[in-house]
Amino acid sequence: MDLQISVFLLFILFTAGHSLVCNQCPGVSSSCDQIPCPNGFPSCFAATAYIGGITSLATVKSCAPESGCPSGSVNFGAIKLSSYCCSNDLCNVQDAPDPITNTPNGNICYFCDGLNCSSILPCSGSENRCIKATGTFGGQSVGVKGCISKAFCDAASLVPNVQGISCCKGNLCNGAQSVTQSFLFLCCSLLSYFLLH
Repeated sequence: MDLQISVFLLFILFTAGHSLVCNQCPGVSSSCDQIPCPNGFPSCFAATAYIGGITSLATVKSCAPESGCPSGSVNFGAIKLSSYCCSNDLCNVQDAPDPITNTPNGNICYFCDGLNCSSILPCSGSENRCIKATGTFGGQSVGVKGCISKAFCDAASLVPNVQGISCCKGNLCNGAQSVTQSFLFLCCSLLSYFLLH
């Protein structure tokens, strides 16, 4: 009986301090490290981004905060992002799906192409919502529209400096009104939040 209690206590001792271990890849190089996640980071994630005209694909992997770790994709036309989250040691070994190769799903949303926010974008993969968001950066109001997965939409309210995030379900439900031309700042803020937090 004493042996069983000792083994049980030893088991608790060794498992209580175990933290999640995730692959961490910065996105630029192909080498990854295995890191223990700090407190408050209970998930691993992998994200793949495509920024047309600036870079092709970039993949980032790391620990994810408990405040939100969306699995899905978002598409703003020239900027696309897909990610997944998991909660086992080193479960983020695979890259997130290439956001360019997602199969169209029949949904369509408006997106901003420069000053014109009435361009139509075919949604793909799990993008079952349209998004419209505005924010203030450097004293200038900026906006963005596109296709988004429900999980990304739910996490989008956590992005700092962005107000007026609205997601809707239904073709072209995000309205065709124009927003300002500097939507790239908002896109970069959304992408950096999802990739680095």
